[in-house]
Amino acid sequence: MTGQPGRIAVPTAENIARAATLLRAGKLVALPTETVYGLGADALDPQATAAIFAAKGRPADHPLIVHLPSAEHLPRWARRIPKEAIALARAFWPGPLTLILPRDADVPDAVTGGQDTVGLRVPNHPVALALLTAFDSGIAAPSANRFGRISPTTAAHVEHELGERVDLILDGGPCQVGIESTILDLSRDAPEILRPGAITAEDIARVIGRRPKVRGEAAAPVEETVDTPRVSGSLAAHYAPSTPLRLLPAEMLVEEAAELAGEGSRVAVLAHGCADPGDSRFTWIAAGADAAVYAHDLYAHLRALDALGADFILVETPPVHPAWSAIADRLGRAAVGSGAREAP
Repeated sequence: MTGQPGRIAVPTAENIARAATLLRAGKLVALPTETVYGLGADALDPQATAAIFAAKGRPADHPLIVHLPSAEHLPRWARRIPKEAIALARAFWPGPLTLILPRDADVPDAVTGGQDTVGLRVPNHPVALALLTAFDSGIAAPSANRFGRISPTTAAHVEHELGERVDLILDGGPCQVGIESTILDLSRDAPEILRPGAITAEDIARVIGRRPKVRGEAAAPVEETVDTPRVSGSLAAHYAPSTPLRLLPAEMLVEEAAELAGEGSRVAVLAHGCADPGDSRFTWIAAGADAAVYAHDLYAHLRALDALGADFILVETPPVHPAWSAIADRLGRAAVGSGAREAP
């Protein structure tokens, strides 16, 4: 665990206490979670949360997810907690599930984006939980990167992205899951997944006895409706490298890479099943066919390929399977966000 002295800190008890003190003073602390690193501030301090938006360059109407020490803190943040929320919290917290619930009156507008709902979760990371316990309140913590860019999964990623904009970075090592939490809306009659993650619709159905709608599926609209809460990571363009990114099926991947390289373009490839042709004209990362491993490494791989200074990043289209749905979501938004047009 290395980095600039004083900013990246080993998560000792002393540094956890230091981080809690900084949060109480309205400062920004980057903390590891099992999903990605978050840029944390006191969720009850509007000036502190405003500093998150300034550091990220994030639009002010985008709500923040509030991280809690435990499910016992839910009544402080939500005015109504349905039975399904309690069952899901028991099943998946600590873990990568965010619940959208009607907000308590004391939750600042700066956290909710002016909406009547709030996103809440308990992260499954010992460092995050230690800090939340020491702070004994909610920490608003979107991903610790510039808005729309690749999310950070190591402390070094945070340092590279935000530098002096963050007062302290707690280094908890690489994130275990590697992509953002599932966001489940329980504020309306029918539960709906507004952002896919490691916890799938099928996982949720096994707990609450009914399968939630999933935004983007045939039965659910891709765009927000009037009464749909705005949530993190729902923009069409997000999670994007600077290098134009294209999604291609396996049968087109090698051909397109070779054609672009033959035209003099510098090409980088991320594949999961397509075999490396051994062509020295382009860089090839074989990420493997295990969805959990692929997700764990996804943002690190995209950062590595982006750092090559290539003209194009070509990514093999993920399989159509529930285990890959969150990965497909992130890659689709990354392709739009990078300014590239997805290949047919």
